[in-house]
Amino acid sequence: MKLNARSIALCAVLTALALGLSTLENLFPVTLIVPLPGVKLGLANIVTVFALYELGAVPALTILAARCLLGGLFAGNLSALLFSLLGGFTAMLVMIALKHCKGLSIYGVSIGGAAAHNIGQMAAALITLGNTAVLGYLPFLLAVSLFTGALTGFVSALLLRAMSHVKLSHGRSADNG
Repeated sequence: MKLNARSIALCAVLTALALGLSTLENLFPVTLIVPLPGVKLGLANIVTVFALYELGAVPALTILAARCLLGGLFAGNLSALLFSLLGGFTAMLVMIALKHCKGLSIYGVSIGGAAAHNIGQMAAALITLGNTAVLGYLPFLLAVSLFTGALTGFVSALLLRAMSHVKLSHGRSADNG
């Protein structure tokens, strides 16, 4: 992706969308359905996965960093920022690596990212709490990440497919103009 006004604007719009999805998600606690503290669907990760596939690793990392920093700033919670950054960057690095695995679909990449996100957040919990008691919670988080990662992968795949149709129809209308 070339660094120009259009790409910067696209990254800004995607960052705003990710922030909006994250805020929206906080309004509907998943713990009513899955009674595990801290469990989220990860709606903002749809934007992250989309950006990774559509724009590449560097713009996706930039969008992730901006979303985490702005979200932490808006929430005013330094502890949440640590969890967000460690979870997000762990997930992104794993997804970048998995994306290069032949035969692994966007679903597998997204599930791997969701699991890595939980591992990164567990690392933040270990740093914050200073003991390993929280590690007993990790198997439950990893089990939930199968569902949340598959959901994120599904929505991202739909979005990428829709965008490819938009590009095709836009290209045809430009040819006909």
